[in-house]
Amino acid sequence: MLKVVSLVVLLQLVNLITGFRRDAQNGGSQQVSSKPNFCNDLDCPSYTVLEDVPDKYQKRRYEASNWVTTQILDMDYDLAQSKMFRMLFLYISGNNTRGEKIAMTSPVITRLIPGPGPACESNFTMSFYISNTVTNPPAPTDPKVKLTQLPAMDAYVRSFPGFATSSLWVTEATQLAQDLAGKSFNSAYFYTAGYDGPFRVVNRHNEVWFLAENAKPKASTVVG
Repeated sequence: MLKVVSLVVLLQLVNLITGFRRDAQNGGSQQVSSKPNFCNDLDCPSYTVLEDVPDKYQKRRYEASNWVTTQILDMDYDLAQSKMFRMLFLYISGNNTRGEKIAMTSPVITRLIPGPGPACESNFTMSFYISNTVTNPPAPTDPKVKLTQLPAMDAYVRSFPGFATSSLWVTEATQLAQDLAGKSFNSAYFYTAGYDGPFRVVNRHNEVWFLAENAKPKASTVVG
């Protein structure tokens, strides 16, 4: 299980690696991404590839997007994931003010902000993407679940296959931080992004994200 101490050590390592150095200006043309194969048959947020370093990372520009979100303070990553996923899945299954079912999308993203020490709770925020085809999503009935909007943002993304364990998320995020030496990004937290259900055993796709320093990570509650 991923404990707070693992997250704290990771973020301390990231800060040592980066020193919050300024991002070098990226040249070359931008590549607009169509729906990636790893989204399978699910809707997923669109993005533009700004930089592609094979076997290391992509720098992506995501458009503003709508999500349904919940947040938990906990010391255990796996337990937090289970609790949050259940709340969000209930929302798309009809636990909302209109009793509507909403199609599952990908990825499921989780932002991890570690606590100040090994005996402290960490802040976990999980979100399900709401497709652009859902123009007026119903309000949640669970007060712990919120409709949110992520503004347009740039993210450094590392992809890896297989089943992602708690320790593997940390390993991959640490590797991404090392690969971003010389870049400028927010190392106070990172995102995990899962694209596959538990019964998919081959061609699985997972990602870890660090937001570029110019990104706006804070989600705002959807109004109206």
